[in-house]
Amino acid sequence: MKTPEKKTSAPLDLVERGTRRGSSDSPYLRIFKSNVYVRDLARSVSFYVDQLGFSVLADGRFEFGRWIAVAPPDGSTILALLAPKRNSDNYKLIGRPTNIGFITEDINATYELWLSRGVHFSQPPQSQLWGGTFARFCDPDKNAFELIASDEMSRDIEAQRRAIAEKAELERRTAQELEIAKQVQARLFPQTLPAVAGLDYAGVCIQARHVGGDYYDFLALGQERLGLLIGDISGKGMAAALLMANLQANLRSQFALAREQPHLLLRSVNELFYQNTADSSYATFFYAEYDGPKQRLRYTNCGHLAAILLRQDDTLEMLHSTGTVLGLFKDWDGPTVECQMHPGDMLALYTDGVTESFNEAEEEFGEARLIEALRRHRAQPAQAILALIVEALRRFSSEEQHDDITLIVAKCSCD
Repeated sequence: MKTPEKKTSAPLDLVERGTRRGSSDSPYLRIFKSNVYVRDLARSVSFYVDQLGFSVLADGRFEFGRWIAVAPPDGSTILALLAPKRNSDNYKLIGRPTNIGFITEDINATYELWLSRGVHFSQPPQSQLWGGTFARFCDPDKNAFELIASDEMSRDIEAQRRAIAEKAELERRTAQELEIAKQVQARLFPQTLPAVAGLDYAGVCIQARHVGGDYYDFLALGQERLGLLIGDISGKGMAAALLMANLQANLRSQFALAREQPHLLLRSVNELFYQNTADSSYATFFYAEYDGPKQRLRYTNCGHLAAILLRQDDTLEMLHSTGTVLGLFKDWDGPTVECQMHPGDMLALYTDGVTESFNEAEEEFGEARLIEALRRHRAQPAQAILALIVEALRRFSSEEQHDDITLIVAKCSCD
């Protein structure tokens, strides 16, 4: 014959199984509050805070009156203190047993502490037949509560405490590692701007998380030539950041090709990216080379958003995609397009975090607003233009940032 389990173990086992099932199949759920009706809110708050060591979580006024929420140190459940009107049904509940029980790991220590603070106990701690210890106490309005402890409960409390401490330590280490990753990734962005006569340029990347998948860079190609690069890695967070670092390393390792054969550079980077990443990983990418003495721009757009070329006479040219994205296909090909730059012309490269920022009405910032902002601030230096556009984005989208925001502005000022 199978030995029956203790009666106390079955309910606990059911709770554990139910908790696991709920966490995976159902929305999060826990007891929010229990009402305690009192005559004097100020006196009651003083009792729960000063004598029991609770904290005040909320204090508000509603149609039914004032409502003050207090909670024990672990904040597991809230007591809602309410002062009902005289002659109301709830007023009659003041001074009655609340059927609310508090569990403690050391009932004798808690009893002595609360007793020293003036808490009135109608029953001191007493051992019970079920193996636990039980006490009763009252608040200033004679509302009765239970104080409970048992060895099994104490073990559960200690296990919960360890789990909470381990979770807090894990969160601390994760935050620390993310901060280190953020600092490392920040060093991957340009630390200095190569000087190119007649070109005023700047770039910025504001990540939505600690780390992200947007990338921009400036390459000194010699002979007054500058490479301007911007990319957007598929995905977000740490995975995208690792892919971004992979792409940056590939580009830097193949840097020599950029001097004379940028087309071969992109083919080589595509092959490396394809071989070293998952099948679904890719990057949209825009590579441009500016030749200062010739005032010439050559570019290849690898599936990226169309760059904006705002001419000095206020006409607009969009530099659309010339080839597919990098890393998705083994073989890549895309033509290089050339265009002439003139004094007063302005080039803007950006990622979708700029145009797809949205406001509370879920309206996107969009390409048109970006172009209008470039036109409005075109007389400003490149760095100032970036700052003004970022500020406009933050005013437009007051909600949490959902995607990395990366932007490059380059102004041709040569004679």
